[in-house]
Amino acid sequence: MPPSDGRAPRGRGARSDPVNRFTEIVVELDPGEVTDDDLRVRTRYLHDTSRSVISTNRSPDVGFDASLNPYRGCEHGCAYCYARPSHEYLGLSAGLDFERVILVKREAAELLERHLASRAWRPQVLALSGVTDPYQPIERRLGITRACLQVLARYRNPVSLITKNALVERDLDVLAEMASWNGARVTLSITTLDEELRRALEPRTSTLERRLEAVARLAQAGVPVGVNVAPIIPGLTDQDVPELLRRAAEAGASHAGTTFLRLPGAVGPLFEAWLDAHAPLRKHRVLNRVREGHGGDVDDRRFGRRMRGSGPYAEQVRALFRLARRRAGIPDELPPLATDRFRRPGSAEQPELFG
Repeated sequence: MPPSDGRAPRGRGARSDPVNRFTEIVVELDPGEVTDDDLRVRTRYLHDTSRSVISTNRSPDVGFDASLNPYRGCEHGCAYCYARPSHEYLGLSAGLDFERVILVKREAAELLERHLASRAWRPQVLALSGVTDPYQPIERRLGITRACLQVLARYRNPVSLITKNALVERDLDVLAEMASWNGARVTLSITTLDEELRRALEPRTSTLERRLEAVARLAQAGVPVGVNVAPIIPGLTDQDVPELLRRAAEAGASHAGTTFLRLPGAVGPLFEAWLDAHAPLRKHRVLNRVREGHGGDVDDRRFGRRMRGSGPYAEQVRALFRLARRRAGIPDELPPLATDRFRRPGSAEQPELFG
């Protein structure tokens, strides 16, 4: 729950800790009980005991069938993050808990190798990650994502990586080696040109300049790299789309995608509170545009429309994006990553994998 005197934690995207819909007992502090420690929110890292790191889905909205997630929760703290409600299934909140209680899959690389070594595994592109960012700040110390990339490189299983953090540059050596056999693709997610807005909206992400520098470094090393202008927040970031794509193209972007803002579950009230704090004069315009793009709601859950939006306004946003991408000279599509280079190190049964 938020401190009752209205004070907000510094450096966080969410301003409150809403009650988890699965919580049965809630204790709310009285104003006189709130201390400085209640405001000085420290990030906690907990050991995740999951025995699998690969998730599969059949949604037409997300662009991949299988994903690898080294972390649950994300310290980047993006106020609009659609993954926030996933923390509620852990008995935690979609608000501050999502940013400050991070579950770490320390054995991710070992579990991944177990998958790839199994005869049941058939090579396919793995998305890294499907839910939370694989290069959030703690990755600098733990190196779990790097260890997973090294396993994928050894087995020659392709990976499509998306992040908001320039820390991806650290793994340029592995990614360049994978790209040499068409086994790696990187996407830097970028939301706005406004650095002040970025700090409030995505408080612990890399700056725009650092992300564009990462695009340039990856491109120079021969790694296919692009941008995801996402989510487009109507009335707040939509005007940035043409210039973002122009600058991405100058940096060497080989592809570009986008999504339209949706606010599932607890994200709706969390983002409304963010608008109250950071863009009060735009709040109603933003939310009305979001509803207009989702059939009258802030979260249209229908497959095929969830990330795209629907109706005249959402189509206008997509048309703006397509035009800006074409003017920037960024291709509409890229060739698929290679799955026919897969190998099991030391296996005498290699030919069987290409049947």
